[in-house]
Amino acid sequence: MKVYGREKPDMSSPLDRRAFVSLSAAGVAGTAMGMQQPFELPARHPQGQEPLRPKDQHGETFTLDYAPHFGMFRHHAGGDHVSEIEFMADVGFRSIEDNGMRGRSLEDQKKIAKALERHDMRMGVFVMNMDGAWRPSLTTGSPDERERFVDNARESIEVAKRVNAKWMTVVPGKVADGIPEAVQTANVVEALRQAADVLEPHELVMVCEPLNWRDHHGLFLRYTPQSIAIMDAVDSPSCKILQDLYHQQASEGNLIDHMDAAWDHIPYFQVGDNPGRREPGTGEINYANVFKHMHEKGCDAIIGMEHGNSRKGKEGEVAVIEAYRKVDPH
Repeated sequence: MKVYGREKPDMSSPLDRRAFVSLSAAGVAGTAMGMQQPFELPARHPQGQEPLRPKDQHGETFTLDYAPHFGMFRHHAGGDHVSEIEFMADVGFRSIEDNGMRGRSLEDQKKIAKALERHDMRMGVFVMNMDGAWRPSLTTGSPDERERFVDNARESIEVAKRVNAKWMTVVPGKVADGIPEAVQTANVVEALRQAADVLEPHELVMVCEPLNWRDHHGLFLRYTPQSIAIMDAVDSPSCKILQDLYHQQASEGNLIDHMDAAWDHIPYFQVGDNPGRREPGTGEINYANVFKHMHEKGCDAIIGMEHGNSRKGKEGEVAVIEAYRKVDPH
């Protein structure tokens, strides 16, 4: 899990992104990706109403519900959140995610919510417990840590309602040295139960994310079977799994079997190719087969694009869109 920073944007005119006619501007990328034909970024209606959705040989939008994050298309979209949402909608995305939503101003949260509503887009995850994610916290059994975590859940309710979000990312923190693993597990379960009790009346859901030790050494939650056992113990509709396929490929592989085993506990996915944590096609994961399997199982979950771009600038942004077009089931 990473909160992607905002770099100073390319100050191209917003009209430039609308006038950007086709992905052939990055033709080398399109050829390398093996696209049958490039799709065109849509123009506005002459009267300036809602943007047209892109139409290519696959239909009007992506089959699965991929969710970019702010900054991923900043060179085409300009520097503000609303323009980024408009660009994402224009090229066929139906959701976004924003790890740092809790830290945004009230004004920004309201602007983002209105833009999402206007474009009929869903809000994906934001991080619920950033303060305790990267140190021993829930694993310790400390009443203060548990109370802080439950307060995080309580404070997140209004943010979730404001931006029409349902899912909030949770990382239970690092392993607590000197405490038996079974005791740490019981400590985590108790904290999750108490937070779930706060969220259930509002039909909000914590999604607990297993993370790999190559990138985040020492974190407690790592594996799918471990996550399933914790979900079974908590036994709440407000506590589920965020299955990030990038992390699970690094930690355990066997993505489809693990996904199937945990399917009823997974309302939310994230992706990135491994190694490198970039768009599909840049690493070893066969995302075309993985997404095909998810689609055949009836997946309607948001799939967060929690990765960087393999190339810089507009060319890299085009490559991301082409990559998802290539592996999207149809």
